[in-house]
Amino acid sequence: MRTTTRLWLALAAAIVAATGAANAADRTSGRMFATRSVSWARHGMIAAAHPLAVQAGIEVLRAGGNAVDAAIATNAALAVVEPVSCGLGGDLFAIVWDPASQRLWGLNASGRAPLALTIDKVPPAADGTIPLYSPYAWTVPGAADGWFALHGKFGRLPMARVLAPAIRLARDGAPVPQVIAAAWARAARVFGDKPGFADVFLPDGRAPREGEVFRNPALARTLELLAKEGRRAFYDGEIAETIVRYSNEHGGFFAREDFARHRSTWVEPVSTSYRGVELWELPPNGQGIAALEMLNMLELFDLRALGRDSADFWHLLIEAKKLAFADRARWYADPEFADVPVAGLIDKDYARRRAAAIDMDRAARVDAPGDPALDRAETTYLAAGDGSGMLVSLIQSNYTGFGSGYVVPELGFGIQNRGALFNLDPEHPNALAPGKRPFHTIIPAFLTRGGKPWCAFGVMGGATQPQGHVQIVVNLVDFDMNIQEAGDAPRFVHTGSSQPTGTRMSAGGFVHLESGVPAEVRRALVRRGHRLLDAIGLYGGYQAVCRDPETGVLSGATESRKDGMAAGY
Repeated sequence: MRTTTRLWLALAAAIVAATGAANAADRTSGRMFATRSVSWARHGMIAAAHPLAVQAGIEVLRAGGNAVDAAIATNAALAVVEPVSCGLGGDLFAIVWDPASQRLWGLNASGRAPLALTIDKVPPAADGTIPLYSPYAWTVPGAADGWFALHGKFGRLPMARVLAPAIRLARDGAPVPQVIAAAWARAARVFGDKPGFADVFLPDGRAPREGEVFRNPALARTLELLAKEGRRAFYDGEIAETIVRYSNEHGGFFAREDFARHRSTWVEPVSTSYRGVELWELPPNGQGIAALEMLNMLELFDLRALGRDSADFWHLLIEAKKLAFADRARWYADPEFADVPVAGLIDKDYARRRAAAIDMDRAARVDAPGDPALDRAETTYLAAGDGSGMLVSLIQSNYTGFGSGYVVPELGFGIQNRGALFNLDPEHPNALAPGKRPFHTIIPAFLTRGGKPWCAFGVMGGATQPQGHVQIVVNLVDFDMNIQEAGDAPRFVHTGSSQPTGTRMSAGGFVHLESGVPAEVRRALVRRGHRLLDAIGLYGGYQAVCRDPETGVLSGATESRKDGMAAGY
């Protein structure tokens, strides 16, 4: 507990609390949360959770690549230098503004359950869910196919050039920064005995410390194979064969057919308007529409008048979250297997009915889903933009840090455990089924104003993500913050109530507030029945790249909760 408290205090100390109104250009006084300035550039901008990954993206932009090339290069580099959050064993989602077609494109590059895995074969954990760190939670990794789907539609440079910086980082090694080193050390205690984990991720028998160089020659070879042979190597060739052989050795259910039949899916992003700004998310099997539901409810209240230092403001956000997440637990699933009422859930009239359930004097103890006419996670998020006006919002994850902890040594990466989010109730929309995609937490976001592209942004971290998306939009729109302030401002995260797996941790759940929220607000929330808990690592990791529609100038932001940076050229 003492260690957790020290880490929490170190994180909280990095966030400067608000004290009043001030000119946003004055970083020395007033309502300033940012610990750095917004980054500005004309020809390209990358924001990501590791500086070397940002440099990989900038390198590709300078070589003539576009924002999609740069996003893939950045993500591939993150797979090397931030394996605590992402990698080739995980999934990917993206939203792309394409200036040629003047429209948004959405990509769902999440994987599916093995065809051989059925509910009756799963020995439930004590809480009735799929065992989290086990082969029962494996789903086909979709990230590699996502890279090639994006590249095939939008890419400009050869894939070998795009992956070159990541290959170099994996082969030569890179120093491990502070936040990633801490996450790595925690993961070593959880996954150290998993097959292959220590071989790849515990050199010298331990996690690399801050500043130590980590190399992954096996991953370098895997990336070289992808650069040479394309997606076929992963889904129809040597990589698939190696994963299936590993699966057979360790109790998994993968077969070559699971990989051969995998394809990413192009989907239409969905949106809602919020005081003249449009927030775009991807439809389920992800949780993005929860952010749209929350904003639709919050639009009915004058948040600017309430102010961020009022208990009413935080109470409203928390209660709207509970209602949206109750719907999330009831309805969100793979639309190829379940009828998900997306249009009804994000309807403005439905939001009015749901918001009517909010009691301003008391915290709700029961989170009941509505009828719309019918958190343990690590993730990496990145944003990219180029001089042509292309913007990319991309998120990628193994689910719980290193995923299942099972690592294929010959390939240099582990297998995700996203399938742990299936429900074992066969009547539930999100029930496990062969070839089905599970409920997904990772969600990219995009903002437009008057139909014109404005910002690609995201907030990593499990169930934090839709809550974080809403708070970013509220900070930008209701409180006129710049894109750096919007991410650094203190956040709430609500946990422990409605879950898509069918479990319920506690009636009413728990509220976690960062240190910048005033003590009097905390006391008022407790009086209303909210249960407050201190927390570490729950508040996410925000990145954003935005574009001025008049000048075309790009801006970038990254927050102090992660090791990252925003840089352009």
